[in-house]
Order: sequence, then C-alpha cells, then structure tokens
Amino acid sequence: MSYLLRIDSSASGDASFSRQVADTFSAAWDGEIVHRDLALDPIGHLDAAGIAARTIPAAEHTADQKAAAAVQDALVEEFLGASAYLFAVPMYNLSMPSVFKAWLDHIMIVGRTMGLGDAVPTAGRPAVVVSARGGGYGPGAPHHGKDFVVPALEVILGDPALMALDVRAITPELTYAPVMEPLRHLVPLHVSSLENAHALARRYAEELSPAAAARTA
Repeated sequence: MSYLLRIDSSASGDASFSRQVADTFSAAWDGEIVHRDLALDPIGHLDAAGIAARTIPAAEHTADQKAAAAVQDALVEEFLGASAYLFAVPMYNLSMPSVFKAWLDHIMIVGRTMGLGDAVPTAGRPAVVVSARGGGYGPGAPHHGKDFVVPALEVILGDPALMALDVRAITPELTYAPVMEPLRHLVPLHVSSLENAHALARRYAEELSPAAAARTA
C-alpha cells in the first residue's frame, strides 16, 4: 500500500498557518492521504514500558510492555506504509510541539525506521515539513539561528544514518504580525511569506505526487 502520510501537530485548529499550508499541499496531491492529527488525538510520551519493549523478547513482555509495543507497532507500520510524508510542525517556543516529539520517539526504532549504518527502509522517500512561526528566523532577522525546529527535523528525518528521508521545508514567517502591535509594520512581509509558502506547497505536491512519479518513470 502506498500513500501520503500527513501528520498535524498544531493546537490551533483551522487557525493554524502550518495546517493551512499543509491543506494547500493536500489539495494538490493526487493520491491517497492517511491523516493523523496529534492535536486531536495525542500520543502519550514514550515511557519505561515502551523503551523496555524494544529489547525484551515479546514472549516476556509485561502487560504494560505489550500495550506499549502495540502502540509503537501500529505507528511504525503506518509510517513505513507511506511513500511520501507531510509534517505540519509549527514552532512553539523555538522548538517543535511536544506531541510531535512524542510521535517521533515512538517511531524512531533502530532496525525498523533507523539504520545507524544499515539500510533504511524509508531512504530517499520525500518528506515536506511545514513550520509556521510567529517571528522571523531567516538570515538578517533578529532571531536568526534560533530555529530549533527545521534544522533539527532535517537531521532527524534526513540524516542517512537515521531515517534518510529527502526533506524539504516550507516556513511561513511573521504569523504574529497581524495580531501583535509591535509587529504590525511587518504585515506585508507576513503576507508575502504566506503566499510564497502556499505556492511552494502546491509546487512540491505537484512535483512529488504519484502522477508526477509515473510521468518520469
């Protein structure tokens, strides 16, 4: 089975700019989409039972370890079944939402989704990260260098020794400009950034969609 796996993590619902840009991508995608919304249906943080279940033989699992393994197995199978990925991960206090980090912790398992020197089953599959942020974090901006979302995900998702995905990022910025008085003068830059983000989302969806892959096969 092959599909686009879309993961949302914003707590803002339809008001989320990350979600809105991801919606544009989804609308332009011409294949099946499996959608998991971590804000509506959060996954608990990885606990001792979940960690132990990875190294203790299944026949020796306690009830808690068996339940934790079942959650991880379902998430890993969903992840591995996809041929492409769309992650809507806004910046919260310079980092990613905890619900998305929890999801990563459950699926990042050596020998299943991570290689650490061995072949990675997801190697080369495309992944688009949409990460809206309230301020500006690009070159020349006051907060340049303080983005701990996209650079971290580019390593976690894209490093050849880890998950080896082909990662592309879309970063609509200055989303606080329309609602915070000190940033009002930056509204035109916010509008331009958001327009560019939607255009890029459409372009990536068209380039990465199953129909595009079939044309180049």
